Amino acid sequence: MQRVRDVTRVVRVGLPLDLADFEKRRFRLDRPEWREVLEGHAAHFLRGFNIAVRQWRDPHSALGALPVEERGFAYEGAAMHAAVRDVLTAGRAHARARLLAGPGQDYTHLIHVGCGWALVPLRVPLPVPIPPTPLLRWLALDGAGFAETYFGGLAALRRRCRAGPSLRWQSRVAGCGRALWFAESADVDGVAAVIAEAPAPARPHLWSGIGLASCYAGCADESALDALRAASGPHAAHYGQGALFAIAARQRSGVVPEHTRRAAEHLFGADPTEAAGWTDEAAVGLVSSTDIAAYGEWKARLRRVAEQRR
Repeated sequence: MQRVRDVTRVVRVGLPLDLADFEKRRFRLDRPEWREVLEGHAAHFLRGFNIAVRQWRDPHSALGALPVEERGFAYEGAAMHAAVRDVLTAGRAHARARLLAGPGQDYTHLIHVGCGWALVPLRVPLPVPIPPTPLLRWLALDGAGFAETYFGGLAALRRRCRAGPSLRWQSRVAGCGRALWFAESADVDGVAAVIAEAPAPARPHLWSGIGLASCYAGCADESALDALRAASGPHAAHYGQGALFAIAARQRSGVVPEHTRRAAEHLFGADPTEAAGWTDEAAVGLVSSTDIAAYGEWKARLRRVAEQRR
């Protein structure tokens, strides 16, 4: 019962912004320029959560007042709140549906990822369902992996990587990889070293998460993108698949930052519109499926696209 009260209080009061502090997270601190950028993204996630606390029935105007390049992170945070509120109200709040409506449609990828955060950090004492949306529903597992690494650090990443492989596990490990970009403050050598120490089955999925984070959150210039792709070695296609996910999510929002535009052109020789179109083409015949095997096939098709465009 105490855990229920604690979760209920967070849903009503919000999350402290110092959860974004990399020093408190025990993340890498010797790259101040990129630390500041990544902490800013994390802070906007928390602001999104707290906006939803106050205005969960219609959060869009407040979320829309945030800087355009940060709104995806804010919608992700708002989605975490929505998922927890729906659990605590047995679905009566319809908070997730409210968030996905209207302007939220532009951030559908991030909202599904954000729902996965509710699977981990608050230790909700009730089961948090995977969203019912076909295909994109499995992005919630990526969010869960990010959350457990963001809050639990590299120790949590290593525990997840040692778990038994499955399609669900692969998606969760990819989220751990995305969080690793934050934990290492976008340091290529640091990321590569952590992944090299991971069990072999986990490495391709960690690289998928790095591809997504480096192209969505940024902090990687062209030389860093080249270094990441080189470091991924036999898993370069997984890295490319994650990058295509990031480009598609940014393109869907209608706001493509310069770093994402450069990544699309440098990694794939395409503009973001064309690269995002490949993700839609790869999903043909899969979009109506709620089976995680369809999600796995979608990613496999994108790996083949990434391999062809190298």
